[in-house]
Amino acid sequence: MIIRAALCPSPPLLATGVGGQAAVLPELREACEAAVGWLLAAAPDEVTVVGPAAVTASWPPDAVPDLAMHAPALRTDAPPLPFTPPLPPAPPLPLSLAIGAQLLDAAGYAGPRVLQSVAASATPGDCRDLGRDLAADAPVTALLVIGDGSARRSAAAPGYLDERAEPFDTEVEQAIRDGDLPFLAALDPELAADLLAAGRPAWQVLAAALTPPSGAAGPDAPDVHAAADPDAPDRDPAPRPDTAARPDTAARPETRVLYSDAPLGVAYLVATLDPR
Repeated sequence: MIIRAALCPSPPLLATGVGGQAAVLPELREACEAAVGWLLAAAPDEVTVVGPAAVTASWPPDAVPDLAMHAPALRTDAPPLPFTPPLPPAPPLPLSLAIGAQLLDAAGYAGPRVLQSVAASATPGDCRDLGRDLAADAPVTALLVIGDGSARRSAAAPGYLDERAEPFDTEVEQAIRDGDLPFLAALDPELAADLLAAGRPAWQVLAAALTPPSGAAGPDAPDVHAAADPDAPDRDPAPRPDTAARPDTAARPETRVLYSDAPLGVAYLVATLDPR
């Protein structure tokens, strides 16, 4: 049972040691700390961290991140000690899961944790199935979802400027504010990929994990897992439906957005979601 969920981004500068001693993005850091603190205040039996990566996989809860690719100064080429047989290299923990694990560590959480990556190429159906499995298999669990919005919000952004990026991020933020899980579940993977919105698969896992089982929200509730038409010719962000007219309002989580900005040309969103 998922009792609470929180959403945080994964900029490399948020990782312990990457930003050096300087206070980088202090408002974002404070928002992430507040979201994780709220998550843990429910005293979950375990915390599941979900984040995008190259592959969908479960990772050892004590896995150590390799942040050298994001901060070359952290790389070490020291030779092994004499007479010490080399150990097989451990697979590096994906950045999103490393950020999530470090946020839990910083909050003093020492309980059981599950580290689950979801492939950037995962289809909405794949994300739906993973989210359902996480919710069905979980004990009393808090869900920490890590993912960035578009990375094309300015000319200085990693993907340069794309005029579709800001409307996309605005729609996602409003969906979070409204607890509109069907909207997140129906995000277009191709548009998200065009905009370098790495959080898309993790958000869709979140939507599925927080969605009540079929029929629990009433017979007239729309299918949260209905995928967008892959043959649709227009991939611009579609207008969101009038939420006041939707019959599934009672099944929506209570949400609070703690941070929303794109200071580096990348959209970062921090929010809490209470399934009630």
